[in-house]
Amino acid sequence: MDILTKLDILAGAAKYDVSCSSSGVSRKNQGGTGNTKSFGICHAWSADGRCISLLKILLSNDCIFDCRYCVSRRSNNIPRASFTSRELADLTMQFYRRNYIEGLFLSAAVEKSPDYTMEKILQVLRLLREEYEFQGYIHVKVIPGADPSLINQAGLLCDRMSVNIEQPTEHSLRLLAPQKSLPIVYASMQQLKDQILVHKVDHRRFRHTPRFVPGGQSTQMIVGASQDSDLTILHATQALYQNFGLKRVYFSAYVPVNQDSNLPALATVPPLLREHRLYQSDWLLRFYHFKAEEIVDANHANLETEIDPKCAWALRHPEYFPLEINRASFEELLRIPGIGPKSAWRIINQRRVAAVSADELKQLGVVFKRAQYFVTCKGIYPGNKPFDPVVIRRVMHPEPPLSQISLF
Repeated sequence: MDILTKLDILAGAAKYDVSCSSSGVSRKNQGGTGNTKSFGICHAWSADGRCISLLKILLSNDCIFDCRYCVSRRSNNIPRASFTSRELADLTMQFYRRNYIEGLFLSAAVEKSPDYTMEKILQVLRLLREEYEFQGYIHVKVIPGADPSLINQAGLLCDRMSVNIEQPTEHSLRLLAPQKSLPIVYASMQQLKDQILVHKVDHRRFRHTPRFVPGGQSTQMIVGASQDSDLTILHATQALYQNFGLKRVYFSAYVPVNQDSNLPALATVPPLLREHRLYQSDWLLRFYHFKAEEIVDANHANLETEIDPKCAWALRHPEYFPLEINRASFEELLRIPGIGPKSAWRIINQRRVAAVSADELKQLGVVFKRAQYFVTCKGIYPGNKPFDPVVIRRVMHPEPPLSQISLF
């Protein structure tokens, strides 16, 4: 099989892995090829394997696992292909020299065994970093269950690593991916967390300590393949941030690619709006000091699709609103729809000079069309409707209902 055929197969299979992002790290060029800017690199995938910034590709799709939701599952009758480490390293450098890419996102199916696959990934990294002296951004997927020494060596050569959890509970993972187990995934996450902390401590003492996964680790969770509620997903997400110090948890709306009794029908539309609401909830967990049990609870186990999670929380708790903008604390300001961390700090700084009026809120970066229903300014309620959750919900969700566009 020629290189272009392999590229067509393996770049197409890589589109289902969404745990790919900017790095937020800086790797200086010391005589090699390329570099990584501190503001990071984003990607845009194309059907022929080219990216605007990242080459997103699988090393192999010849998988020994039979995960029900995966297009590369062992029982699927699809074209199989595998790059050698040299082929993929050469391909990356050729794409870089043509100015197609700035970095590499490398994933892989489990070929033969976790150790065998991780060794091939490690060899790609060695060729790029040591032989080709490539200094660009590299994001690598960890193969859970691989030897810790292989993961450790790979972590010294790449910028970010991801260990994909796929499902929020052991029950769902066993049902849809019987050869995988959450404890094995967690063990790899814990190893990365421990090594990142060790290298950070060593770097404070020894200036030339090598960097270990400077961009941190991330993971991916498939949404809609199992019957898990958003409450379960967000509790799992919160635990991942707390226990393993992840930079990001990515949510991937399940695209029906396989016929199976435990999966949605092939004609089912991917839950893109649900994925979007989960990303908004993830933002609330990371930057707005919300807890998962506040965003969703036993009585509201799934996120509303009509309005965003922050507005939904505010409308379920009318006892907190409207808030006087000139007396609310920073934490209280973060709970107001339309106000983010930056605009909250601007409000606090402005209050030290003079009381904030409704007109000034618009100039401070507040999304006033949402915030107006939940605040008072100098004792005046600026909303054009009375504070009534039912009325406000109707205003925020006008008819007709939202419709979903196609993914592809």
